[in-house]
Amino acid sequence: MKYNIALVPGDGIGPEIVSAAVEVLKAVGDKYGHEFVFNEYYAGGCAIDKFGEPLPQETIDGCLASDSVILGAVGGPKWDDVPNHLRPEKGLLAIRKALGLYTNLRPAKIQPALADACVLRPDIAAKGFDLMIVRELTGGIYFGERGRNEKGDAAYDTESYSTEEIERNARNAFEIARKRKGHVTSVEKSNVLETSRLWKETVHHLQETEYPDVKLDDMYVDNAAMQLVRDPSFFDVIVTSNMFGDILSDEASQVTGSIGLLASASLGDSKRGMYEPIHGSAPDIAGTGLANPIATILSAAMMLRYSFDLGEEADCIENAVNKVLEAGWRTKDIAAPGDENWLKGSEMKDKILAEI
Repeated sequence: MKYNIALVPGDGIGPEIVSAAVEVLKAVGDKYGHEFVFNEYYAGGCAIDKFGEPLPQETIDGCLASDSVILGAVGGPKWDDVPNHLRPEKGLLAIRKALGLYTNLRPAKIQPALADACVLRPDIAAKGFDLMIVRELTGGIYFGERGRNEKGDAAYDTESYSTEEIERNARNAFEIARKRKGHVTSVEKSNVLETSRLWKETVHHLQETEYPDVKLDDMYVDNAAMQLVRDPSFFDVIVTSNMFGDILSDEASQVTGSIGLLASASLGDSKRGMYEPIHGSAPDIAGTGLANPIATILSAAMMLRYSFDLGEEADCIENAVNKVLEAGWRTKDIAAPGDENWLKGSEMKDKILAEI
């Protein structure tokens, strides 16, 4: 089978980590008889430097013509002083819009080999957790009407959701839960917000009419934030709004203690998605060999699973990463304090390739 993949390496360590993911995908292709064809495009700061804008039309066209997209990272202090409409991050928002990506998947789990890196109490970490946050990506307060009064001493941001926006995001959550433990927690603030009341009504109606086999419970966002540090093992799939998901997914990633290992996916109505690590462009270590490629490699595994329905191949990558970590190999960012026996990013990639 042949798959066309658009690569958007971006800035900082982006080109290094995307290159590692490409090598891993080629190895998986050789093992299972697939052909992955890669085409590279510009976005972010590097696109500003070359084209004068953060997302050239060529990149949009190339991504739309692909079967899926792998993104590295965008941004850096070099572009801090550019006009707001030209900031590298604008390219990221624009590419999500152009591709029609409205759901973000953010897994968070304790890797058994890295349980000692978890910031939670040992008795909580010992229970382990493996959860998926399904975040609405293109609506809510981040995209609502906003402004200030004439004097400039008062401001407003408007939260707005339609039934359709809520339903399509929740449907993704229920479908994913069916492939996991069959448990969805809908997170909102329906005791205060009207949008949350609509959110709750819509999610419950969808569950009752289409997904009665999936367990559904509700949780206020403040309680969810507390439970993520008190007992994260309770959660399987969390579905929530754009702003709440933004906050909770960052909290969940930090709870694991290993941000360099966490992948993400952005999906829409088609099988085409965009897959990227959750960490930033880390320009301070670009070119030093210190960048950890695991999050991008695991993002590639998510692509195989969610865009191409290649579950066995995705398992192959994830198992290879687990074996390398269980063997005690670490990059600098996940090494124990004082441990100088760590691998450079390219060396970690080679260990994973050997397991594949």
